[in-house]
Amino acid sequence: MKTMWLLLLWVALPAFAGEGKWTPQQVLELDPAWLKAQGLQLPPGRLWDAQRGTGLLAGAVNVGGCSGAFISSTGLVITNHHCVFSIIQEHSSPQRDLISQGFLAANREAELPGKGARILVPRAFTDVTKQVLAAVPAGADDLARFKAIERQQKELVAACEKRPATRCQLAAFDGGSQYVLVDSVELADVRLVYAPPRAVGEFGGEEDNWMWPRHTGDFAIVRAYSAPDGAAAAYSEKNVPHRAEFFFPLAPQGVQPGDFVMVLGYPGISFRALLAEEMAERQARFYPRVIDFYGEAIRILTEEGAKDAAGKIAVASTLKSLHNRAKNASGQLAGLARGRIIEKQQEHEAAVVRWAQARPEYAGALVGREELRESLKEEALTWEREFLLNNLRAGARGVSMAATLGQLARERAKPDMEREPEFMERELVRLKDQFEREQKNLFVPAEKRLLQAFVRRAQALGPAERIAAVDKHFGRTFSEKAVTAKINALYATTKVLTLSERMAMFQASEAQLQARKDALLAFGLDLATELTALDAVKDRREGARRRLRPEWRRAVLAHAGKPVAPDANGTLRVTFAKVEGYSPRDGVFYTPQTTLSGVLAKHTDAEPFDVPDKVLATARERRFGPWADAALKDVPVDFLSSADTTGGNSGSPTVNGKGELVGVNFDRVWENVANDFGYNPDVARNVNVDVRYVLWMLDQVENADGLLRELGVRKGPSMPGEKR
Repeated sequence: MKTMWLLLLWVALPAFAGEGKWTPQQVLELDPAWLKAQGLQLPPGRLWDAQRGTGLLAGAVNVGGCSGAFISSTGLVITNHHCVFSIIQEHSSPQRDLISQGFLAANREAELPGKGARILVPRAFTDVTKQVLAAVPAGADDLARFKAIERQQKELVAACEKRPATRCQLAAFDGGSQYVLVDSVELADVRLVYAPPRAVGEFGGEEDNWMWPRHTGDFAIVRAYSAPDGAAAAYSEKNVPHRAEFFFPLAPQGVQPGDFVMVLGYPGISFRALLAEEMAERQARFYPRVIDFYGEAIRILTEEGAKDAAGKIAVASTLKSLHNRAKNASGQLAGLARGRIIEKQQEHEAAVVRWAQARPEYAGALVGREELRESLKEEALTWEREFLLNNLRAGARGVSMAATLGQLARERAKPDMEREPEFMERELVRLKDQFEREQKNLFVPAEKRLLQAFVRRAQALGPAERIAAVDKHFGRTFSEKAVTAKINALYATTKVLTLSERMAMFQASEAQLQARKDALLAFGLDLATELTALDAVKDRREGARRRLRPEWRRAVLAHAGKPVAPDANGTLRVTFAKVEGYSPRDGVFYTPQTTLSGVLAKHTDAEPFDVPDKVLATARERRFGPWADAALKDVPVDFLSSADTTGGNSGSPTVNGKGELVGVNFDRVWENVANDFGYNPDVARNVNVDVRYVLWMLDQVENADGLLRELGVRKGPSMPGEKR
């Protein structure tokens, strides 16, 4: 496997490649002269030392599914505002609305702990492909193949996590062509230091989401803490700021158009290895259904939240997530059509097929491709039913938690290594934290309407796709009056929404749950049966994909004759880019920077363009401090670069060739949403908060002198009364 990667990486290196989410090992295998020509001023070995299992890349951390970066040796981490929104929400109330007002800790004692918040610091990446594949018995069917790989995954992770404060992951690359064991230090004491007002962190709201020009300050700062001896530890008042070996100093000079930058982080998932037919299925069915399903949930939450101040806070985090997913789906559809991505994939596949047909050693690749195409027909038969069950957790929280309690009770009765991975002992602390945090998201009026919408959709399914739990508890035909009455009865008596009762249920056996005679819990238990059966179907399908896709990808990679970075899978990646604008359509060109003047121009005194008073006053007085750009004669707010990013890169550090932080990635432009399926250098642009806007907010707006000193951008002794 390593030989194949080396061959691909040294052949036909392009003059400049924005395309590619490169792994740490691949970066080491790239030509150092080529990297230097792009603008990297550090030796590649400074980025990652494979022998030590560390390097500057270890300064890029995983923040609860987002990315982030250490920016001081004292544990300060910068990420996106939306990535730590749950911490802000956790400490907000109608009386102390930190969501609207923002938050700045006056000192370390005032920093706000985030329940369940975790930061993962990468430590080692080990190729275990041979070990994983050797665990599959000869002649195993697809379900047995999947179970054998899953069992090996559990064993490898368990052995890896014997080391204290360690979180490990077995990551599959190229559909199972390669397996890498990722070893990370887990920091479990994370506290909020600074979050701007929501009207800064989300300026422009959904109207500007995925758009350019952008003027959003989507950043926040947290601090990781460790035990006094330096070991990772759970929250304690005795803990001290984590000593980060690697961090990214801030670059007050910022960036200019044409500058080289790198975006480091943990991109979640991309789909470039899919077949054209698989892409077409997402275009024809998946994304339209996401827009419809999530759109209805958004309308419900918006309407119910508008009726109650506490309810508005409760639904805020869920609404934010749903809005992002729904708009992403719209962008995917637009991009797939505009970029002719599926047609291009068909052409590319045809070229690989012709190439492979002339080479007998790739006969298996052709068979694998055909079997993958055939499998789509089976999945189509129950697609609508599976979509509803797969998105159960995007609906009513009470129902989702009831179903999870049912699954947990049944899985806990098994030996740990035989459980579904999400219910193993290593996951229960996180699941318990999630169950506690959900209390802040519960709003019963919205819950009831979301459940009604789910039931209506389920009752409309055809005979072959029925959800038995819905038919049993609500009947087979939708009647608004009857369903509403049954839902009211469920919520009138359930204890699932009561935190203390729910946490007691968390420890209960299935028999104990049944003995409660809780109607909502009973519905959840029946849904759990459906979900478990569906998991078995999905496991068999995934086993088939792990058998077939590596064969096809082997031919694709060999045919490429140039570097090919694997699809995103939540592991650490690096992408190289330039600061540059783009043309979204004929006759229009977008420059790559926006400024405070643009913020003022968008201000309307109403959401989502209502600039907070203190920001407005400072900007209007042109109190720029040292943060104005000489060419722009203004404070830069956001900038574009041509990095190859996707979901999960939210909060990624954008750094210059010296390894200094110049921005924080938070979005892509609308024309680039379908980048998940194929990179288009003409429109592949990610959106970053300029570090100078971060510093301007901390300096001129917040007077956070102590924090600026800690970040190394303000010299001299602390002054009386200064904030930090």
